[in-house]
Amino acid sequence: MFRLALEARAEPQRFMRLGAPIVALLLTTLASAPLFWSLGLNPLLTLKIFFVEPLSTANGISEWLLKASPLVLIALGLSVGFRANVWNIGAEGMYTVGAICAAWLALHFGEGMHRWLLPAMMLAGALGGMAWAAIPALLKTRASANEILVTLMLNYVAALLLAYLVNGPMQDPEGLNYPQTASFGPSALFTPLWKGMRINGSVFVTLAAMLLYWAFVESSFIGFQMKVSGIAPTAARYAGFRQSRMIWLSLMVSGATAGLAGMMEAAGPLGQLSPVISPGYGFAAIIVAFVGRLSPLGVLLGGLLLSLLYLGGEAVQMSLNVPASLARTFQGLLLFFLLSADVLIAYRVRVRRRQ
Repeated sequence: MFRLALEARAEPQRFMRLGAPIVALLLTTLASAPLFWSLGLNPLLTLKIFFVEPLSTANGISEWLLKASPLVLIALGLSVGFRANVWNIGAEGMYTVGAICAAWLALHFGEGMHRWLLPAMMLAGALGGMAWAAIPALLKTRASANEILVTLMLNYVAALLLAYLVNGPMQDPEGLNYPQTASFGPSALFTPLWKGMRINGSVFVTLAAMLLYWAFVESSFIGFQMKVSGIAPTAARYAGFRQSRMIWLSLMVSGATAGLAGMMEAAGPLGQLSPVISPGYGFAAIIVAFVGRLSPLGVLLGGLLLSLLYLGGEAVQMSLNVPASLARTFQGLLLFFLLSADVLIAYRVRVRRRQ
């Protein structure tokens, strides 16, 4: 009798780490072929619609970049915590609260602030996300609560809060009782970069965040502390690195980026609030962070890939009349194969004889 055993590698090779996302994408593509067949679809045609059609026009490229921007921004914030083994699963809730705070400013001061309204909304969105992230940070550091469970549950609280507000205090009085706020004024909206396209100046906020994240990871001492805390917690404690500081910093940064992303979506493509303001950016950004190996360039490429899956899912839904959940299936398969590849990077599979 034989059994499979995992043997830890002495040091995983660099090319294996860089190649794992590509292998995971190829395996996802191959594994999806039987799924397409079961739905009566031509796999090659479906993959073409998924990956080629959305980028065949200038407007398609505009939508691609517009969807990638919040994914990349949220993933950058999450990557800060993941480096220190602080697992924030609540970016969706922080995104929602950031959008709510920015919308409140837009609705109450849209006529008077003009030039300063959009920067004030950005600040409000970031602070709203940070305030929401402070709840799991406090519970983690004071009561040793599991941050995964707390951040995950707070997503549902934020969604219910949004539903209450758009059906009550923030509902448009002239909206014929629809659950939505009034539309934001021109001074509360990002200006489109090109006429006839929805892409706007918010993408430059994401590019600036990438540069800040790169400087934080590569050049700052606190970035080094977080990396050591994630790789060797015992060594970090021996060196005097405070774990509570790492937790607070991780959750505050991820809360700020998620809240800012919510503001960018509310003041960009949406222009108002409704009961559903996110297609799952907060959860998809987790995949982006891991596909990108927590590096700035990798996160950018991962965000572009996931946004292409969003657009491809919409294109397939309209062209072939298939469920919208097909794109989510793609995301799940990609994460599964990526995590599987991570195991094979760290371990060798050995066949051994049972004793």
